[in-house]
Amino acid sequence: MGRLLAGQPTGSNGSLTVVALATEAGVHRMALHKRHADLKEEFYARVRAETHQTPEVEKRLRKEVVRLKEALKDFRAAEAESRHRAEQMALAAAVLILRSSTGQDAPGNVVPLRPDGTRPT
Repeated sequence: MGRLLAGQPTGSNGSLTVVALATEAGVHRMALHKRHADLKEEFYARVRAETHQTPEVEKRLRKEVVRLKEALKDFRAAEAESRHRAEQMALAAAVLILRSSTGQDAPGNVVPLRPDGTRPT
C-alpha cells in the first residue's frame, strides 16, 4: 500500500486499484476481494484520505448509478404514457359500449360487437 500511495510501485503499473495492490503484494486479486476485504477497504480509504482521489471502482459505480437513474426515469415516463393510453382506450371502449347498448349509432368506421364478443355479419 505504501509503495502505491507514494507513487513508487515495483511490481505493478502504479494505478490505485486492488489489482495493482494485489500485484504489489504478490497475491491473487481475489484473495483481496474474498479473504482480505478489510485490507481492500483500508486501501481505498487511504487512497481517498492521502491522495484526495476517488478510487476508480467508486467512479465507475457512480457512473452506473447515474445511468440507472436515467433509465428508471425513462421507464417511468414510458409507463405513465402507457397508462394514459390504456385509460383513453378504456374510456373509448366504454363510450362505444354505451352507445351500442342505448341504440345510438356508432361512427361509420366502428363495428359494434355482439355481447359474446363476435362481429355481426
